[in-house]
Amino acid sequence: MSRGLRLIPIVLLLFVVGGLAWNLVKPADPSIPSQLVERALPQFVLAPAVPAKPALASADFGHGEPRLLNIFASWCVPCVAEAPILGELRQKGVKIDAIAVRDRPDAVAAFLASHGDPYERIGLDPQSDVQISLGSSGVPETFVIDGRGVIRRQYIGPLTAANTPGLIQELRSLR
Repeated sequence: MSRGLRLIPIVLLLFVVGGLAWNLVKPADPSIPSQLVERALPQFVLAPAVPAKPALASADFGHGEPRLLNIFASWCVPCVAEAPILGELRQKGVKIDAIAVRDRPDAVAAFLASHGDPYERIGLDPQSDVQISLGSSGVPETFVIDGRGVIRRQYIGPLTAANTPGLIQELRSLR
């Protein structure tokens, strides 16, 4: 047997070990994307999270204008960091609705008073039932909903200044 043929098993073994080592070193993606992207919003009706804001229902979407659906909580630290970005989006004409998960009306009101209120409607999801039906795995998360009530995109984690130009462009393209 030639010397080159004897090296093939060793090379294959090094290739397999290198591949396994790469998978151990490479960090896993902890986000769990929703399976509802490109599908209609599931049906839901939520009570208002604060008395000053209207309630939220799936029927509020799909009237010809794209909107954002933000899932947040008053106890969520990344939601505090995201609040100014949502305020800027609102100032640029973006329509934003929200679902407050596992929260209390007084805590939501205090959060909005402290960090700004970019929302048109806020529904209260005390047991995360609607959040789970959307395929959301945490807070904050934001869904882009087109004018027909179809989920077009999901942003896992807080929106940042880097997200906003693309997000605004995406909403304009959905009109």
